[in-house]
Amino acid sequence: MSEKIVVMVACGSTREARRIAKALVEARLAACVQQFVFRVRSTYRWKGKVESANEMLIYIKTTRARFAAVSAMVKKLHSYDVPEIIALKIEDGSPEYLQWIEDSVGDGK
Repeated sequence: MSEKIVVMVACGSTREARRIAKALVEARLAACVQQFVFRVRSTYRWKGKVESANEMLIYIKTTRARFAAVSAMVKKLHSYDVPEIIALKIEDGSPEYLQWIEDSVGDGK
């Protein structure tokens, strides 16, 4: 069992994704942020209307202890009023990789 998580965030542009990724890793809030080079097309309901937009996904590797700080930084740097910030628990993984995540971000206390 692991206290490591992957946080998914949809960004409105490549530039925004890069800015968020760099800030999180520099602040030791994330061990790694993967930016998917393809764009996804999102369809969603916003303010009573069905909207569509091209977005870029980023996956943030961090710990549960760092989630609140990751979420706060994403909200600060993100252009959306309500950015997607979804944490998925990593159930298991390579012990060496999971330790690397921990070593990279610290315990957040």
